[in-house]
Amino acid sequence: MNYNIDKCKIINLPVISDARGNLSFIENENHLPFSFSRFYYLYDIPGGSDRGGHAHKDLHQLIIAGSGSFHVHLDDGSKSRSFILNSPNKGLYICPHIWRSLDSFSSGSLCMVLASDKYDESDYLRTYDDFLTFIKS
Repeated sequence: MNYNIDKCKIINLPVISDARGNLSFIENENHLPFSFSRFYYLYDIPGGSDRGGHAHKDLHQLIIAGSGSFHVHLDDGSKSRSFILNSPNKGLYICPHIWRSLDSFSSGSLCMVLASDKYDESDYLRTYDDFLTFIKS
């Protein structure tokens, strides 16, 4: 499949609201363009820190700001886009073959990620040069 930045998009998640607060949820095969196998989260991120700085060969992800806000910068080798995530009922879908970096984390931010597969170091492209070589092959 030919992946590019145009496939990356904000996905609105369901919200159930009442006087006690809000509840959002995600169901496999119902809300995402992939099934997820792993959930992880980033927290206590020091001010000025960057995260990401890599791409994946096969992994699909949905990134959600569970609390606070942060910026996500995407690059497919030809085009780039940036998103501000600041709502727990909106997630950013990132397909494979996209370089990503995250920055501008607000104090107390929580970055939650649903991933299509378990951790596999061989799926990572850790340098931008390796990423460009991979997508051109």
